[in-house]
Amino acid sequence: MRSLLAGTALTLALALPGFADGLTDMSDAERAAFRAEVRAYLMENPEVLLDVMNELENREQIAAMERDREMLAAQSDAIFNDAASYVGGNPEGDITVVEFIDYRCGYCRKAWQEVDQLVEGDGNIRFVLKEFPILGEASVLSSRFAIAVLQLHGNEAYKSAHDALLSMRAEPSSDALMRIASDLRLEPQPIMERMNAPEVTKVLEDNHRLAQVMDISGTPTFVVGGTMVRGYVPLEAMQQIVEEQRANAG
Repeated sequence: MRSLLAGTALTLALALPGFADGLTDMSDAERAAFRAEVRAYLMENPEVLLDVMNELENREQIAAMERDREMLAAQSDAIFNDAASYVGGNPEGDITVVEFIDYRCGYCRKAWQEVDQLVEGDGNIRFVLKEFPILGEASVLSSRFAIAVLQLHGNEAYKSAHDALLSMRAEPSSDALMRIASDLRLEPQPIMERMNAPEVTKVLEDNHRLAQVMDISGTPTFVVGGTMVRGYVPLEAMQQIVEEQRANAG
């Protein structure tokens, strides 16, 4: 382990601008002596390496956040103003929360009611849902059903279908989806026919294309104002992120 850490430190040092050029000016004996000195120092002071690695990680996080900000700015309309996606909460809210979701994702199910609490409890959040099925054909089937409901019956019916799909324990077969439609007092057959329509396929293709550009590979993924949140985050942490984004926007 110590040899690994020492090697990592030397690698980091070599990455510094101009440092590698200095080493090439040394003789073989001088380079060997230098490497031995570095290794000995790190063996005696391993906390230095931990500090370096922590600083490197911090810089990488800052760089990732900056890349996300640039990406969100470039894709702003597709993320926040997509006419094909469900919009709930307060349509005139002062901050928008966007969620990329897969109905068969365990963490999406875990986040589901907490996200509802976030939106309803705040009262000033505009909430956008983007269908992003990535866990197989059953996920695609569920998303096609939800999009078909949205296109045929609007936001309120979509949200009811969305909730039903997230709470459903059985596999989303055609029969199960037809039962959901009937339970929601919607005519099942037009929805089932709409599921394979080009308009539904286009929504899925557009969402997957957007996710690829945004480097989204898992669900749930959230966009909260000007920041991305990858993965499940507990309610209190999401509330804090919302407040931070409000403060930054102000």
